[in-house]
Amino acid sequence: MANPPESSISSEFPFMLQNIDVLDSKMAYIDTKNTKITTATAIFLHGNPTSSYIWRNIIPHVSPKLRCIAPDLIGMGKSGKPDIAYRFVDHARYLDAFLDAIVPTGKVVFIIQDWGSALGFHWASRHQDRVIGVAFMEFIRPFATWDDAGEKQGQETFKAFRTPDVGRKLLIEDNLFIKAILPGGVVRGLSPEEQAYYQAPYLDEKSREPVYRWPNELPIEGFPADVYEIAEKYHDWLLKSDVPKLLFWATPGVFVRDEQAKWYSENLKNLKTVFLGKGLHYLQEDHPHRIGSEVAEFIDTLDSSFRSS
Repeated sequence: MANPPESSISSEFPFMLQNIDVLDSKMAYIDTKNTKITTATAIFLHGNPTSSYIWRNIIPHVSPKLRCIAPDLIGMGKSGKPDIAYRFVDHARYLDAFLDAIVPTGKVVFIIQDWGSALGFHWASRHQDRVIGVAFMEFIRPFATWDDAGEKQGQETFKAFRTPDVGRKLLIEDNLFIKAILPGGVVRGLSPEEQAYYQAPYLDEKSREPVYRWPNELPIEGFPADVYEIAEKYHDWLLKSDVPKLLFWATPGVFVRDEQAKWYSENLKNLKTVFLGKGLHYLQEDHPHRIGSEVAEFIDTLDSSFRSS
């Protein structure tokens, strides 16, 4: 079946979010509950400042194949906003507890982007026996230099975000990530309905703490040291692992530009790459149907022993 044209991208959110108690808060999530397939689950993890909403046009391609789970990360989307620092290790702790509750056993396939990629790779490297495939795009790795993390203009912007007083004004007071960085990372732009959905969790300054913290967690030139060490470990796993991999990339891209896509195509084992065409950072908003159909085909190539008959 041919993919729907990307012009048919819908702003509608066709899922009923569920909630589950996680540690001292709650997390909202999509669960398609495909009862025909009981031994594998597709886990979709978003990044900053989005939510499970970013997968709305992708999951329908995948849900006929596997049960699909897509949480809103803690402090984001419609999940709770506990009084925590929202560092990477905090997110990992809540996500670990969430996955322990929702998918305590069985095989998983990750579909991940941005900070969702860091969290997904981190979990996968610690649960290698459960991971049967990883599809990823615009992913976070240990950036040895600022040049590896993006083009010059983007570097200067993120350096400002990481300057304490300046960053808090830009991201907390001015809400710049929601108002400019997010729509600016989508080639087609966002409709008013899409922008409103993404903006809704961050209407007051206190609610924007997670959005502010994420740029400060980016593992660049060894800092922050703990996040950089974690990223080095999961990146080492990614390079050595034989698990099937699917990498999406676009041009000009942000974290994954032409040179990075070429390098990973030559250095990752068991990898298929898919070039999407024009794209920046939020590829799910520009190419959801292509991503969804490619992920569905990718799942068909995985070891059939994980699927129930």
